[in-house]
Amino acid sequence: MLKLDNIQAAKMKIASYIYETPIIRLQGLDELLHCNVSLKAENMQKTNSFKLRGALTKMLSMPLEQLQQGVVAASSGNHGIGVSFAAKLLNIPATIVLPDTAPPIKIEGIRALGANVIQCKLAERQGVTEKLSLEHGYAIIHPYDDYDIMAGQGTVGLEILQQLPHVDAIVVPIGGGGLISGVATAVKAMAPHVKIIGVEPTVVPRYSESLQAGERLLVKEQKSLADALLPLQPGERNFPIVEKLVDAIVRVDEASIVSGMKTLLLNGKILAEPSSAIGIGAALQGILPVAKSDHVCFLISGGNVGFNQIQSL
Repeated sequence: MLKLDNIQAAKMKIASYIYETPIIRLQGLDELLHCNVSLKAENMQKTNSFKLRGALTKMLSMPLEQLQQGVVAASSGNHGIGVSFAAKLLNIPATIVLPDTAPPIKIEGIRALGANVIQCKLAERQGVTEKLSLEHGYAIIHPYDDYDIMAGQGTVGLEILQQLPHVDAIVVPIGGGGLISGVATAVKAMAPHVKIIGVEPTVVPRYSESLQAGERLLVKEQKSLADALLPLQPGERNFPIVEKLVDAIVRVDEASIVSGMKTLLLNGKILAEPSSAIGIGAALQGILPVAKSDHVCFLISGGNVGFNQIQSL
């Protein structure tokens, strides 16, 4: 189970290792996005992504003797960078399993932190991770399907409520569901009136289709610019939390994801990776269930994007 207490404990555990990232009010985008626009800038976090919060919470909760065997994690990139950062901090070996489509900037970021990188097909990541764990005794640090990970990510929600007490809605990118599970648990416990809206790529609609079916469905593997949001099935522990606490999930098309990233960069002067700009894309697409008078916080979950990715937009 995940409760507010777990998230508050995680906040205390990781406070000295992370940044409390800023809330940035972007009035210049109000007219364009049809709401009062604020950003929670996790792209400015250490490692340039929220994933550090969960990785630290998990690894600081584990026995030292288990950690010393080494850790392994399947990742799209940002979780791998977070785990590698935490492993370097704790002076333990880390192996990160990435899809062969991972952006070079994320691969380089992991290697720069001293972790070993193994690449495979997207759908094979979990199997390769489990095999390495069995062969070498590594502890698996799951990217989202873990209560400690969710508690760490939920600390973002605590900060938003503290920094923006009049918030009406929080827009959260959704992949496996670790971030939105943690944020929804924190926010609904303290401010149940605040809407939690998940945004996922139209081409990988694992949550919207699973919620419609009332069970966790496995969707087809597809390419998306939102490379951090490609898990093909909702997390087993995440799904019931999302089902219970999240107010809406919307699907964002690829063109709108590009528009969201460009709008943030050119109009907001904020560099965000495509997966983080997806909420802005949803607003530009006109599919967010918010009113013009609402104070909406867009969670900008990461900024690990290479110059080559920007040039290709």
